[in-house]
Amino acid sequence: MSENCSHNCSECAKGCGANEKGSLLKSLPAGARVKKVIAVVSGKGGVGKSSVCALLAAMSAKKGYKTALLDADVTGPSLPKMFGVNEKATANERGIVPVETKSGIQTMSMNLLLENESDPVLWRGALIAGAAVQFWTDVLWRDVELMFVDMPPGTGDVPLSVFQSLPLAGVVVVSTPQDLVRMIVEKALNMAKKMNIPVLGLVENMSYAVCPCCSARLEIFGQSKAAAVANEFGISAVARLPIDPDLVALADGGRVEEYASTEPLESVFRAIEEV
Repeated sequence: MSENCSHNCSECAKGCGANEKGSLLKSLPAGARVKKVIAVVSGKGGVGKSSVCALLAAMSAKKGYKTALLDADVTGPSLPKMFGVNEKATANERGIVPVETKSGIQTMSMNLLLENESDPVLWRGALIAGAAVQFWTDVLWRDVELMFVDMPPGTGDVPLSVFQSLPLAGVVVVSTPQDLVRMIVEKALNMAKKMNIPVLGLVENMSYAVCPCCSARLEIFGQSKAAAVANEFGISAVARLPIDPDLVALADGGRVEEYASTEPLESVFRAIEEV
């Protein structure tokens, strides 16, 4: 696929494979441009997938990339809260206009469309999956270089629809150290493999805590499994993120972009840059 591909196959005559007969890839609206799409996935909820997605997007913006966040976790959207985005999305005759964070990250989430952010989305699977895909097809993404998609946990309707409909360059898998989580992580990894989407990195979140007295690493949830899983699945970029009260406070306060301790994610981000 061309480096300058707009992913709008309806306006393109190139035979790059993205617009082959039978392809389920969806087009962007006229004038929208997205260069590279990365999905952040997990096999189960509660592992901090949205936090990792937010940190990767914030890193991307700080490195000078025109960055976007597509919140495909339709029934559990948390990204607007982390970034302190309270403005509602608007629309014009061409499509929906994404809302920008303080650092200019273009964002679309169900919470930007609801009257009240606490309103539940009481939809069945097909409608939820359709809404997630519409965040791609109906939003006027402006010259985006790196888009991060915060996926709902598991391997159900929404992940399958996003995997089939968006031109994903790769996925980043988020886990925690427990043995139970390892089994579920393997489901997400195998799903990516079956869909022929490369796994660019494995992030083990809540991997340890740092003792405030002696700075020792405390593996609260058990010994790290990241290296073993990465070796088994041939994943070269691995990150271990600690439990950090500073990150929790910034995310709760809508200031996740201010978090500075992102060095453990550098290897994963380099893999994203290189794909």
